[in-house]
Amino acid sequence: MASPSSSRILTLSLDHLDHDHITSILLLLPFDSIVSFALTCKKFKSLAFSESLWELLCRRDWGSGTIDSLLATLSENERREFSYRKLYEKVSMLGSLSCRRLICKGDAFPKPRASHSLNLVSDWLVLFGGGCEGGRHLDDTWVAYVGSSRTIPMLTWQHVNSGLPGGRFGHSCTLVGKNSFILFGGISDNGSRLNDTWIGQIIYESPYDIKVLWKPLEVGQYTPPPRGAHAACCIGDCMILVHGGIGLYGLRLGDTWVLDLSGHACWHQVATADRLSPSPRSGHTLTSIGGTRMAVLFGGRGEGYDVLNDVWLFDVEGFPRWKYVKFNLAPNFLSAVPPPRVGHSASLTLGNKILIYGGEDSERHRKDDFWILDVLRLLQYQAGLRNNTKGIWKQLNLVGGYPSFRAFHSACTDLSGRFLYVFGGMVDGHPQLAEANSLRFDGESYQVELILNL
Repeated sequence: MASPSSSRILTLSLDHLDHDHITSILLLLPFDSIVSFALTCKKFKSLAFSESLWELLCRRDWGSGTIDSLLATLSENERREFSYRKLYEKVSMLGSLSCRRLICKGDAFPKPRASHSLNLVSDWLVLFGGGCEGGRHLDDTWVAYVGSSRTIPMLTWQHVNSGLPGGRFGHSCTLVGKNSFILFGGISDNGSRLNDTWIGQIIYESPYDIKVLWKPLEVGQYTPPPRGAHAACCIGDCMILVHGGIGLYGLRLGDTWVLDLSGHACWHQVATADRLSPSPRSGHTLTSIGGTRMAVLFGGRGEGYDVLNDVWLFDVEGFPRWKYVKFNLAPNFLSAVPPPRVGHSASLTLGNKILIYGGEDSERHRKDDFWILDVLRLLQYQAGLRNNTKGIWKQLNLVGGYPSFRAFHSACTDLSGRFLYVFGGMVDGHPQLAEANSLRFDGESYQVELILNL
């Protein structure tokens, strides 16, 4: 620990630097260190609490695109009271969400379904496929405009004809860039596992009228084995990461594949340097970390139908590799991490926090809880810069109405990361049914908001 005299020497040394140089130093520090720095003297407090510094920090840690999109969601009152320092503080201490059901306007809307895909592309929700009552696997594409406003009174769904992939559920549909997404695999009506690759592109007919054009993507002969209920995400703008799923004969897979879109699209299997990788599983999630070339894997159903709650990091830099995150928790702190689950959603929200929602446990009990995984704290812990797991996981309080207990739904965030949209899934059956564990397909839409109190 530095002595008072050495701390004074450091303060005097920094005192001779101009504001720009000190700001450059502060931008290298985490949130807690900047607050501590501000306590050393009045001059530094004034500098460390300046709006220009905190705007730079917000844009550094979360990206300018995210910040600009967030500003567009602010109410008139929030704009008057807005402060970048307060924003950073509120996001760092996030503890609550609000949720409301969205009313569907008009006579046309998607059927209740599960194991479908839902993406937000340029202010439009795009829904494809899934399974529904009667064992049918759907091949329909629906869109709904949500814009960038703070609240949406209702959704108007439009069914679009788009040159469709065949009906399926348990596929992945991953956003690439601003106007395209990659669909891979799934399970067809007759139970066949698929390994076809499609690209979907948004075509704007007018500001409030779009089409989705699907077409097969040429990827050559070498492709992943057929599968469904796998996990996928996009790393950067030209790499789709796929892990696991249910393959032929119902076997759970543990392989890792990358679709490289930087030139001619091609698949290749990832052979990790030390052969350490997640165990075979299905119904898990992969979420890319903004501003990095890394992704987080969470949960799923493993071999023997065990349900998991482990966390893995996939790092593309250098030689691609998986890293297992081991949480050293005492027995009385086990409630500090989410219980095991499968069929949940995991979405990157404002502040590089991954929002986990729902799923089901090994006895097929659906969940309605929300958890935040703080990626910054996770990376610090994994790198040995943090010696405890405090604050890495946090269960959030939900204010207002609760969505039903559900699993195998789909969810996506808006460009700001402040709002989450949820559609469908498997929910508890009607109370009048005799079966204690009955299920039904759901067709409701929800908007979940991070409560920031700006």
